Amino acid sequence: MSEVLAPDRLGRVHLIGVGGAGVSVVARLLAARGVPVQGSDAVAGPALDALRADGVRVWVGHDAAHVVAPDGSPRADTVVVSTAVRESNPELAAARAAGIRVLHRSQALASLMLGRRAVAVAGAHGKTTTSAMVATVLRAAGTDASFAIGGTVRVRGEDGTVTTVPGGHLGDSDVLVAEADESDGSFLNYAPTVAVVTNVEPDHLDHYGTREAFDAAFVAFAARLRPGGVLVACADDAGAAALAATHRAGGGAAVTYGTAEGADVRVRDVVSAPDGAYATVGGGPLGDVSHELRLAVTGAHNVLNATAAVVAAALLGTDAADAVAGAAAFVGTGRRFEARGEAGGVRVVDDYAHHPTEIEALLRAARPVAGAGRVLALFQPHLYSRTRLFADRFADALALADEVVVTGVYRAREDVDPDVTARTITDLLPATASGGQVRAVEDRLAAAHAVAALARPGDLVLTVGAGDVTELGQVILDDLGRAPAP
Repeated sequence: MSEVLAPDRLGRVHLIGVGGAGVSVVARLLAARGVPVQGSDAVAGPALDALRADGVRVWVGHDAAHVVAPDGSPRADTVVVSTAVRESNPELAAARAAGIRVLHRSQALASLMLGRRAVAVAGAHGKTTTSAMVATVLRAAGTDASFAIGGTVRVRGEDGTVTTVPGGHLGDSDVLVAEADESDGSFLNYAPTVAVVTNVEPDHLDHYGTREAFDAAFVAFAARLRPGGVLVACADDAGAAALAATHRAGGGAAVTYGTAEGADVRVRDVVSAPDGAYATVGGGPLGDVSHELRLAVTGAHNVLNATAAVVAAALLGTDAADAVAGAAAFVGTGRRFEARGEAGGVRVVDDYAHHPTEIEALLRAARPVAGAGRVLALFQPHLYSRTRLFADRFADALALADEVVVTGVYRAREDVDPDVTARTITDLLPATASGGQVRAVEDRLAAAHAVAALARPGDLVLTVGAGDVTELGQVILDDLGRAPAP
């Protein structure tokens, strides 16, 4: 671990890939703290427009001159990058050559945690939603927490109005809530007061190599807690439960939550309905009283996420009843069961799910929402390595839909692997559990047209994946809008 510098010691900060979900929130928080901030991204987009509105200077395109002047003098004191930025990037190469300080995004975020009580939320699934829930619960209970979350947050006010806020917010309290990314090990740069672990299920083995190394990273993450800090772990997940046991064995404090027998905070009577989800919670920091948890988002997985959020808030001093009530204000985050529209009697919803467990949870949550209609899934695999490793599990999860179209792999940070395609999954899934079709359509626009052609009034269509499949919802809606009435 290198020294964590306070924000006022960073000087002028240049962020490469500033339009990315994780980097843009750091830029926004640094700017709100009064740090001179600039950045660049390969493409234009709404994120850059929002940063400009916040006073951040941004460029479209990467150029060494953004970082180092022609005479060799530096134009930034600190350069911030994410793991996705390669060493060949001209701005990063120029910063290295000029001896400019280079920090990973997580190190910049760690600097923002200095002097604050930090809640860091980690886990293979549920990080964004749970982080947003923690921030929402705290705010509803009267604590204006700062937060750094990889997605927009939607909340319902007391008057019933739903507001969408960016994933980066500088609050007036001493609490900062952060989504802690384990994908590249960068969550080990944080030293939180409360560490929430939703699950420890193998993923990102392209980085870790083995399940044992992945598990060890979470043990190290829990060990990063500040003195007096508490680990909050899901008892329903074998990996998280084992982590809690290991942490306790080493003398650390932990609170477990879930439906499992023996959980410190028990979740009971879970109901997932089209209009939300409900349960009773109690025990541990919530006391012996059974509290009625009512959510505006559906899915049993969201009941667990909300319970983690409520527990974290209680550990920070929020009254348990106020924390539980505050969870009802959470409406969702960007790309998490996000409604995109309706046409021809068909609803289209977008979701970021990109791991088999996430897809299974998504499809189970979608079933009551679809009602008498069918659930159609357009899935874009994310990463060749993940697709190859989990192909059979992707097939099992997608079988829960009624009709499935799988499109080409979104490469993200990896080089193309011609041996991994949509058919890597579909060849393992001849048909869905309900007897529906499963199709491999490599071209993503053709895949969108294919799923639109399958849809009929009453159906629910899901665009699923962490890549640019999110752009296809409108294509589907346009097709459905042009289709003749049945």
